Amino acid sequence: MSIERIPRLALTAGEPAGIGPDLCIQLAQATLDYEPVVIASPSLLKQRAQVLGLPLNIRSFDSQLPARSKPAGQLMVLPIELAEPTQTGQLNAANSAYVLNTIARASTGCLDGTFAAMVTGPVHKAIINEAGFAFSGHTEYIADITGGYPVMMLATAGLRVALVTNHLPLAEVSPAITATRLRTIIEILDHDLRTRFHLSQPKILVCGLNPHAGESGHLGREEIEIIEPVLAHFREQGLDLIGPLPADTLFTPKYLATADAVLAMYHDQGLPVLKHKGFGQAVNITLGLPIIRTSVDHGTALDLAGTGKANVSSLQLALETALTMMSYRPHSSL
Repeated sequence: MSIERIPRLALTAGEPAGIGPDLCIQLAQATLDYEPVVIASPSLLKQRAQVLGLPLNIRSFDSQLPARSKPAGQLMVLPIELAEPTQTGQLNAANSAYVLNTIARASTGCLDGTFAAMVTGPVHKAIINEAGFAFSGHTEYIADITGGYPVMMLATAGLRVALVTNHLPLAEVSPAITATRLRTIIEILDHDLRTRFHLSQPKILVCGLNPHAGESGHLGREEIEIIEPVLAHFREQGLDLIGPLPADTLFTPKYLATADAVLAMYHDQGLPVLKHKGFGQAVNITLGLPIIRTSVDHGTALDLAGTGKANVSSLQLALETALTMMSYRPHSSL
């Protein structure tokens, strides 16, 4: 691979008290044929490497230099400093602005072409909100910077699950399932499966909202009045949409064997199945943005920070998925 073809990705280390820095240091131990640029505090990474007992050579990132493959034991770092020194496993609201700054720098770097994609480590939403920032999540924050209409999709080997609604209380889900919202999300899901995952005719299974997909209206009318008309509209345009199907039978080999993705109506309808199938081997993908963004499928794991027990598999998969979406890699099974 020539120097000009080596991809450069932004990697945010996430919550400084959690396992995000650990994962970056574990990643540093491998030789990689692409260049991840970690956006984080160099002093934090050095301190955590000492705790973990792992070698770490930090190089300061210079966007004017061409991207190079990463040797073992080395990390390219774009420095952003903490407001206060962090204690492993102990949240500190003073460092919330630091976390947001790392995300913002990665996002703007993707927009201006410095980075070809961004991969995000886990953050702790509660501590960011406690610091006085209106923060509903990584995805929403990135979308505010980059524009677009974000659609959350998690993927593991053999299964992709996208969501119509994300982090909503269950009582607010039904009012949020509107024809306009559903049309927009289906358009984005179909488009990005074609353009980012090279699927010429994606087959998408669509969950119903209610038990038994409404049981012909006896258990709810959202399927009849909203979901079915939207699906019929897109089928007339040639999209391959199956549903609405009862969620308790949709996630079975009979249906999944030939499906490219599942569209679930709400967070806990689809994601428990995916995480049961592939927790630690899954990736969070944000569709509908003008940039490529992937993330780990887990949280900050404060209790594991600094112990050496954090599993780097999801981060590695998030990086490989971003590379696949950039067409630098053969198509993966995701």
